[in-house]
Amino acid sequence: MAAEGGGKEMNEIKTQFTTREGVYKLLTHSEYSRPNRVPFNSQGSNPVKVSFVNVNDQSGNGDRICFNVGRELYFYIYKGVRKAADLSKPIDKRIYKGTQPTCHDFNHLTATAESVSLLVGFSAGQVQLIDPIKKETSKLFNEERLIDKSRVTCVKWVPGSESLFLVSHASGSMYLYNVEHTCGTTAPHYQLLKQGENYSVHTCKSKSTRNPLLKWTVGEGALNEFAFSPDGKFLACVSQDGFLRVFNFDAVELHGTMKSYFGGLLCVCWSPDGKYIVAGGEDDLVTVWSFLDCRVIARGHGHKSWVSVVAFDHYTTSVEESDPMEFSGSDEDFQDQMIHFGRDRANSTQSRLSKRNSTDSRAVSVTYRFGSVGQDTQLCLWDLTEDILFPHLPLSRTRTHTNVMNATIPPLGSTAVTNTPSNTINGNNSGASTPGLNSTTLPRSNSLPPPAGGPATTPTPTTTTTTTTATANSTNKAGTGGLTSGILDSAIATGVSKFATLSLHDRKERPHEKDHKRNHSMGHISSKSSDKLNLLTKSKADPAKTLGTLLCPRMEEVPLLEPLICKKIAHERLTVLIFLEDCLVTACQEGFICTWARPGKVGLLSSQNQASSPSGTVV
Repeated sequence: MAAEGGGKEMNEIKTQFTTREGVYKLLTHSEYSRPNRVPFNSQGSNPVKVSFVNVNDQSGNGDRICFNVGRELYFYIYKGVRKAADLSKPIDKRIYKGTQPTCHDFNHLTATAESVSLLVGFSAGQVQLIDPIKKETSKLFNEERLIDKSRVTCVKWVPGSESLFLVSHASGSMYLYNVEHTCGTTAPHYQLLKQGENYSVHTCKSKSTRNPLLKWTVGEGALNEFAFSPDGKFLACVSQDGFLRVFNFDAVELHGTMKSYFGGLLCVCWSPDGKYIVAGGEDDLVTVWSFLDCRVIARGHGHKSWVSVVAFDHYTTSVEESDPMEFSGSDEDFQDQMIHFGRDRANSTQSRLSKRNSTDSRAVSVTYRFGSVGQDTQLCLWDLTEDILFPHLPLSRTRTHTNVMNATIPPLGSTAVTNTPSNTINGNNSGASTPGLNSTTLPRSNSLPPPAGGPATTPTPTTTTTTTTATANSTNKAGTGGLTSGILDSAIATGVSKFATLSLHDRKERPHEKDHKRNHSMGHISSKSSDKLNLLTKSKADPAKTLGTLLCPRMEEVPLLEPLICKKIAHERLTVLIFLEDCLVTACQEGFICTWARPGKVGLLSSQNQASSPSGTVV
């Protein structure tokens, strides 16, 4: 799916691309950057990040954008597809000395036209609370670096809270803060609250309440990113040790786990209904993980380098009724369900997805759209369709061959999915975990391409969707399809299903080379083990022993997606991908934040754009 043609054409920057919804166009006049528009020398600096907030002002233009470039932080009115960006008048600009901003997050609950609360994390470990409208700095957390001295990797307000926020660090720790509390003048003392599989949670022991309220120690190496589920109840974390860990946030309990194909995991996001998690990282893959089944259901191969951001497009994700006779709600609800692809809005998408989840007898078609950007300067868009989500359905199963790369050429010794006796994953579990999803109609927007000779460098995958268990690793190196139900049952009985599944990556090496690389991706047990209980035994964490298990299925054991589009859109590595109602926003390490108008949303800039658009290749 990469750009067609020879070498020169492949290196040209694309200014538009086409999907089933129509043409997405780069709006050159809507580019945000430093006021001088000079490319930033990004060597050794932290990734450019972007945050949005809507302040609901009377003018109807309430969107605000914040982005960091090097030591600088900017806050502008974001005009999107409506008007050209005016870079000469930032609402607020800050230049920091001795430390650089690494990430930031707005509190959407408290935002008004007069005041916004913006958290900013820094490379030296501090977190600042600022109001860029009032141009105030209200508080600095971890100021003396007594709590954590390592770089802040991610900061987010706790959903639904005006005062709680969560901060992760390169040390592998996360801290829960309350903006109302102080951090104290001495290093905090901790008391163990809960411990589990390679994680522990401590409370802060002091006479008066102080920050941090909680300290999470998760995995080995840096905790690269975390994301709250749409309902705010669960927390997905990805770490440099290659693990995705999903926690029940309030109960402080591990829900499930997955392991990357090799290398660290760098990014994570949730589907609008909270049923699926996508992660990306150093194996150049995007991995789709089922929250309900706790297993990998697909991998996507399109990037040529590390995947830096993954994000679901709430506005293109679609749910449709497929059989009115099975509908059990009111006529009004039914009309609400019948919405065509590409016409959705985030709130209606989420409500319909939740309706689908709560009904056992309703047949629906669902397609999730998500995107990814990477250090290869490429943007990829992906569709997660019903035949991947529910492979145990007979009709869907046969259609999978049109969607999975090289699916028609199963490797020696393996069986295509149509012949796999155990394709009802986890046996008796599958019925309970996918309520009401027994549709026999495929979404008509299933636009994943036929296997027209996918990348020859990829290990030949099949559409075998069997979740291979730990016991299968020794018996089936090539991913034999004929796993018996006894093996599955024994795996469940031994608690393997308790771990969630993890498979996020795919490389271009032969199998023995993949094993070799993965031996270097885990890293050794961290020396700072005084705060963490490394309960995950070495045998469980050993890369050679996780490959081919529920934790990390082999490449041929799960469907391999091809991207809908895969386009080079920047000169430097990409660090941002955000889906908005009228556009999608990307940013690269040079400090340029680009707006791509959705089909039919070019608006006021269309005539200007056509006249002055750069001579990029149109594909």
